[in-house]
Amino acid sequence: MSINRRVAIVTDSTCDLPHDVAATHNITVVPLNVHFGESVYADQIEITTDEFMEKMANSTALPTTSQPSVGAFEDAFKQAAQAQGVTDIVCITISSKLSGTFQSASIAGQNLADTLNVEVVDSFSGAYGLGFQAIRATELADAGMGAKEIAEALRNEISRYHLVFFVETLEHLRRGGRIGKAAQMVGTILQLKPLLRVDEGAIVPFERTRTRSKAIKALEAFVAESGPVEELAVLYNTTPDEAKALAAAIGVYTPGVEPILAKVSPVIATHIGPGVLGIAMKERLGE
Repeated sequence: MSINRRVAIVTDSTCDLPHDVAATHNITVVPLNVHFGESVYADQIEITTDEFMEKMANSTALPTTSQPSVGAFEDAFKQAAQAQGVTDIVCITISSKLSGTFQSASIAGQNLADTLNVEVVDSFSGAYGLGFQAIRATELADAGMGAKEIAEALRNEISRYHLVFFVETLEHLRRGGRIGKAAQMVGTILQLKPLLRVDEGAIVPFERTRTRSKAIKALEAFVAESGPVEELAVLYNTTPDEAKALAAAIGVYTPGVEPILAKVSPVIATHIGPGVLGIAMKERLGE
């Protein structure tokens, strides 16, 4: 952590940052929760993605998720402030259109307003799209910016982040209320593997593709046809070889930017199911 940093950075576990990456950047990660019947697991702390995928495949109970409590955010804010000797905090969360996490963090910040200055930023994204924003916040903090300046800069950059992916079945997204029933039915009836994207914080159809191989080619085309890239990650949960192959294929179009392989969290996996493959990207400006 830079000696210039006077702001603690907090995010939530849907950011998909590996523990060592979060630790290197001194990012506090507040876990969401995964529920299997009466059992509750802290996302990425008490259950890993691989453990979750195996449990989901073998469980008769359908998993659900819940946002962190207001109290969990309050504790995280106080602990981060004390550990880093600051009173300013920037917290970046998964899109408010996908989870109540932003609301929990906002209420927690308001509850602590007498002692801490907490700026809560809606990423309008998730997975490594959120992860990139959390890391960006640390860069701005290391440059000496205050909480309000960092939050404003992050909000001004939101449109530069893109999250595009496909899933084996739309049923998980429909069941969790993240995509409409009509869109799910069309995809099922036509046997599509449609590309989806996060647009203004919500998951929407992006491009129709009929097979997995064509969906992968469409992801490649998305990167190839985009402008200059500043950050890039390949998202997956059960197909690491496909993810590596996709990273190699798109790396041709992003000289100087090596794609990160990012395994999505159990909470994200609850809502997308197995076999996801996607791209998280940040556009580069000034070229």
